[in-house]
Amino acid sequence: MAFEVVAGAGTMRSETGVRFPHRWTTAGVSVDTEFTGGHLLNLAAAGCVLNDLYREAEPLGIRLDGVRVRATGGFDTTTWASTGITYSVELDSPAPAEELARLLAVVDEVAEIPRALRAGPPVRRV
Repeated sequence: MAFEVVAGAGTMRSETGVRFPHRWTTAGVSVDTEFTGGHLLNLAAAGCVLNDLYREAEPLGIRLDGVRVRATGGFDTTTWASTGITYSVELDSPAPAEELARLLAVVDEVAEIPRALRAGPPVRRV
């Protein structure tokens, strides 16, 4: 079973999603998803990537008019262990393709939530 989420901002914001204020855009971010733990886990990754695209674009001098991040992940239904998360990015920007590719590479390296998930931190009830 796939748990898909879509986060959008700027010109790529959804009209149907739940809206949240956003530090880097005036109209906020839209989120299209269901409310389950699996969806929220994937939303953490998608939201982090979306935010970091805006954060990292600024010092690179790249204007982003819109961003959409789609994250999908699943779980092994016998153990409920995550089978991993994949994400894709759509950008609306006047910047050349090579600059956008550089931005995507930087964000893939520095995005905190994907990095934390890749490292597999322990989670414990206290």
